[in-house]
Amino acid sequence: MNSPQLIAGVDEVGRGPLAGAVVAAAVILDSNAPISGLMDSKALTESKRQQLATQIYQHALAYAFGRAEVNEIDEINILQASLLAMQRAVSQLNIAPTQVLVDGKFCPNVNYPVEAIIKGDQKVSEISAASIIAKVTRDQEMVELDKIYPGYGFAKHKGYPTKAHLQAIQILGICDIHRRSFKPIKQYL
Repeated sequence: MNSPQLIAGVDEVGRGPLAGAVVAAAVILDSNAPISGLMDSKALTESKRQQLATQIYQHALAYAFGRAEVNEIDEINILQASLLAMQRAVSQLNIAPTQVLVDGKFCPNVNYPVEAIIKGDQKVSEISAASIIAKVTRDQEMVELDKIYPGYGFAKHKGYPTKAHLQAIQILGICDIHRRSFKPIKQYL
């Protein structure tokens, strides 16, 4: 009798923003408790993401988060920081996966068979689930950081380079959570 496949889906959120950590999640879903409506987190409304995140937390066999902080992003670059966050997420799982499927072109360094799938967050429900809880978690962090660093609008734009964010930087300067290696921030150093 074959033991069941335990696929860990992995995705990260926060490669594009000018501020904040990059957050990754790893999720092993329970095939006996399917969750309907899983898709790329960017295609969902905020309230739908919240609903699905709650279901993922309740029904997944395992989930975990990993992150790379702003100083790590500036030190090793955003791609390497994203892979590090993914590696950390997989290492935090309390169940060992039989396979790791990652959204994108690149694989993190993990101790399991790993495969990168382009647009995986649209094709593989485990990756979609990881995408959703990573986004919900990072968005909540940015809302909290907005209270610590008022005036930048982090609760609204989540650190992405919107017109309002760039205008706030021109007025207020950069703060501790801005990524100094990113072009729009470099000019203020």
